[in-house]
Amino acid sequence: MFVKAQLKIQQMTFMLIAITLLFVIAGLFVLVFMFSGIKESANELNERNALLLVTRLANSPEFSCGESFGMLKLNCVDEDKAMILKQNSKIYSNFWGVAGIEIQKIYPENLAECTLGNYPNCGLITVYSDDKNKGASSSNFVSLCRKENFEGEVYDKCEIAKLLVFPRSEQ
Repeated sequence: MFVKAQLKIQQMTFMLIAITLLFVIAGLFVLVFMFSGIKESANELNERNALLLVTRLANSPEFSCGESFGMLKLNCVDEDKAMILKQNSKIYSNFWGVAGIEIQKIYPENLAECTLGNYPNCGLITVYSDDKNKGASSSNFVSLCRKENFEGEVYDKCEIAKLLVFPRSEQ
């Protein structure tokens, strides 16, 4: 009788262990299913944040046209401000928290780097660049505006450009 009771206890123990393992395995499958899309969600969130950063930079007081070209314009970059920022890029190296900021004119295509000597007849303004920490860029289209003088008449000249922001790469 004692052996029979001991056998029943062993059967019950094995059954409890089997049921526990079944619930653990089912729980693991549920966790894997729930967390399967987290990496894709994180990538989408990083891309969205990068685009928001580009838009935020374009509308920041350091770049924005403000109301200097008539009414308030969104995603408008003042080309003269960008050139001044380019000259003082060392001061702003940690201000934006990015590895690089470039403004590239779309049309007419001209990849000459802007300097004080060839401005405004150039196509690429590298506002700030930290070559050793550059990752992949995020970009957004902006209006690139400046004041022009033609035969004594001052007018607003706006061109389409791409604002490229290079986030700091992970180390």
